[in-house]
Amino acid sequence: MLNWAVTFFVVAIIAALLGFTSIAGSAIDIAKVLFFVFLVLAVVSFLFGRRRAV
Repeated sequence: MLNWAVTFFVVAIIAALLGFTSIAGSAIDIAKVLFFVFLVLAVVSFLFGRRRAV
């Protein structure tokens, strides 16, 4: 999931450099959503993974 967020971020940077502002805006929004989903899933897995080990 983090890989997809980085990919969309790179696409957004390239699109912004080429002048495609609407595509860049959409790509950066998707990258933000994917990054926050990754963070939530990572925290949940750390919490539940730690409880099972104890």
